[in-house]
Order: sequence, then structure tokens, then C-alpha cells
Amino acid sequence: MSNLALTDDLFYTRAGLDRSRTESLVGDALRGADDGELFLEYAQSESFAWDDGKLKSASFDTSQGFGLRAVSGEATGYAHASNLSEDAIRRAGETVRAVHAGHGGTYAEPPQGTNRQLYASDNPLGLVPFEAKVKLLAEVDAYARKKDARVRQVSCSLSGEWQAVQIVRADGTRVADIRPLVRLNVSVVVGEGDKMESGSYGAGGRRTYEAFLQPEVWQGYVDEALRGALVNLSATDAPAGEMPVVLGPGWCGVMLHEAIGHGLEGDFNRKKTSAFSGLLGQRVAAPGVTVVDDGSIEGRRGSLTVDDEGTPSQCTTLIEDGILVGYMQDRLNARLMGVKPTGNGRRQSFAHMPMPRMTNTVMRSGDKSVEEIIASVKRGLYAVNFGGGQVDIVSGKFVFSASEAYMIEDGKVGAAVKGATLIGNGPDALTKVTMIGNDSCMDPGIGVCGKAGQGVPVGVGQPTMRIDGLTVGGTKAA
Repeated sequence: MSNLALTDDLFYTRAGLDRSRTESLVGDALRGADDGELFLEYAQSESFAWDDGKLKSASFDTSQGFGLRAVSGEATGYAHASNLSEDAIRRAGETVRAVHAGHGGTYAEPPQGTNRQLYASDNPLGLVPFEAKVKLLAEVDAYARKKDARVRQVSCSLSGEWQAVQIVRADGTRVADIRPLVRLNVSVVVGEGDKMESGSYGAGGRRTYEAFLQPEVWQGYVDEALRGALVNLSATDAPAGEMPVVLGPGWCGVMLHEAIGHGLEGDFNRKKTSAFSGLLGQRVAAPGVTVVDDGSIEGRRGSLTVDDEGTPSQCTTLIEDGILVGYMQDRLNARLMGVKPTGNGRRQSFAHMPMPRMTNTVMRSGDKSVEEIIASVKRGLYAVNFGGGQVDIVSGKFVFSASEAYMIEDGKVGAAVKGATLIGNGPDALTKVTMIGNDSCMDPGIGVCGKAGQGVPVGVGQPTMRIDGLTVGGTKAA
């Protein structure tokens, strides 16, 4: 069954909406608007948390609703409800119609259609029984404790979602998408005497739970979490000062996402509140730096067959060989900036308006080996993994904490250090990239991006790279 047929069954057959009357209500509500749509959503989600050797919580949630949006110039009218009924849609139409009263706009052309499918429509929640999910978490706990006598605590969680959406436009165009999403996380605390440290690992994507049930898969996650914890257990205090920093591949792209990616979203640049505003066609990064946002990678956490406005996702080049060449756009900001949407109109749920958001943001590979990059550093920091971070979009200033890092001494990776933070400015840091590795890869599938109170799943990625002159905040003098 096609995605459109599946969502027709959910919203019209089961929920009781009449399709023709619903389309008529949407047409009436948006007549005279520049753009807008009815966003129908049905979602199921579940989560399991294991701690202290037992199942601590298990939850299941089902939600459904709609959001009706009308756009007039820069103004947006939005109404939403969890009640899927024609009366509710009619009342929403009366609300949003006020934003374009007397405007007389020309309704925008619909997004181009696509027959592409980036993930299956299977619902992961129902394919594996409850008992098997709990058993998986119990096996993770037992395996971790058996691996090393220094393991003090094991926490793990399993979560899954299944989201079905249909987007209805005033001209009768309809687009549907069915989106599965799963994730497994493992956290391990180890200790020697009074000293304790932790490590974690997680993975996921737009697929079902089946891969997680394979011992060779989840045992690898435990091994990695335990390895990180033991590294931190032996780590010494990180030095502070300005020095070259080598960033590892994959998840370290979260710094790229935060420090650079948000500044390349269309709304910030249309409003000229980004550090990158007005710089199209100019050099903003060192030669060799190419950054893309690609929502069309099959099965990835941040991928979308179509975005939440119905625009097919694509690979959008943002920075090419150091030159700023594009921004990520939803329909509203693209229209006002005179460019095409890029498939980056995203929303957390039917209760939220879409806005320009990242999908999978990746820096392309260069031509250097990891060994070459490490060997080039006389004394510096090798940041392999990141924890949290903060960024100011307007100035580009960032602070990130390294959850796994090592000193580099005379071109060789040395002792592990803890407490290292990277402090800098995103646009400035891009110009200080001096070596780019040939090993670009994606994170394992754990990213969640927050913006304006909305959270959406995302992916990040990058190769190993060297950045000169970053400030490292540590716990002892360099």
C-alpha cells in the first residue's frame, strides 16, 4: 500500500474525515493567501529505560491532530488541534483566514512530487514483542557487568516512533510520508576506589528494531561505552590555552552542526541575524572545506522523503571549497528571498509551525590520512568525542565539551585528558582549518536538534580535521 493510501486510511476511513469536504475547507481557508497547508499527523511512540538491574520505566503514547497554516507576506497564521474533525478544521480556518484578510495573494505552486522512498513504512513498535525489548535491555546490562569488574552501574534505553503525515494544499495537492525511527543507548559507569567515570554509546535511524536484537550489534555498543568509560577513568586533567585541535570523524560533526549549520538556515539570513548574512559568494572557510545538508541519505536519522511542507528532501551544498554558496530553506523564507525551497521545512509535530531546519549536515572528505594529520601536530588536543555545547547564532561564538580527548605530543597520540572544552567562533574556526581527512562519516544516529522550542531528529558527519588556534579550556595551565 502506498504512503498516500495508508494515510488516507488513517485520516479519512478511521478518523472519519471526509476527504472532499476537508479539501474544500482547506481551499476556503487559504483563498487569497500566498501559501499554506493542512498538516495531518498520526504518531505512535514508546520508550523503555533500564537502570540498577531492572526495568525502571516503560511508556507508550499515541497522538493525532492537525495544523492549518496560512501565509501572507511575512505573516503567518497557525491553528492546531488534537481533534481530527471537520468542525475543528473549519474553526481553524476562521482563525488563520485573518492573517490574509484583504491581501489577495497568489497561492504558490505546489512542491514537485517524488516517487522516492528513503525508508520502509513498517511500524517498528509492533514488529517486536514487549518481552523481547525488555530481554534486550537485560542482556545489555548483564553483558556489561560481566565484561569488567570495575563496572558499577549500567543504564540503557530503547525507543521507537512511527509517524504518519499527510500534507493537503489548497489546490488539492496531497503528499504523504510514513516515518519510522528507532534508537538504542547504553551508558556505563566504572570505578576504582573512590574514582568513578562514565562512557556512553548509542545508535539508531529510520528502520526497525531488528538490527538491535543481534548480539554482534548491541554488544558492540556496550563495548564502545565501556571503552570510553575506562579511557576517562585513566584520564588526567586537560591543559588550558590556545593550541591546534584535531577533531575526530563522525559525531564530532555536532560542532559543525551547532557552530556553522544554524547560521546557514534561511530565516536567520533573511532577517540578517546570522554571522553568515549577506556573504553568499564570498570565502567563509579555508580552501577544501565543503559542507552539505543532505536529507536524502537512505535510512539516516535526519533523512526525510519529503519535508513537513511536502517538498522532497535533497542534498544542498552550503559551502563549496570554502565559498558560501547556499542556505537551507523552507517555503516561506525561500519565497521571500527569491530562491527555491531546499526541503528543509521541518516541524516537531502538528502543534508546531515549520521553519528551516537541518537534516543530515556533513563536511566532505579531504585528501589527508588520519596519520598525516596527527603527525603534523607538535603539541595539541585530539578531540574524539563531544558531549554538550552552546552556540550564539548571531555572533557564532561556541563552547563545546569533549567527552573523550587525548594530548598530541610530537606527532603522536598521548595520554587521555578530561575536562577539555573548545572555545571559539564558528565562522572564524572555519578559516583555521588547515588539514582535512579522507575519512568523512556519519554519526551513529543519535542527534536531536533544538530550535525555537522544537526538537527534531538530525544527523551530523565530518572527516578528521585539524583546526589551528582554538582556545582549549581545561583544568590546568598549558
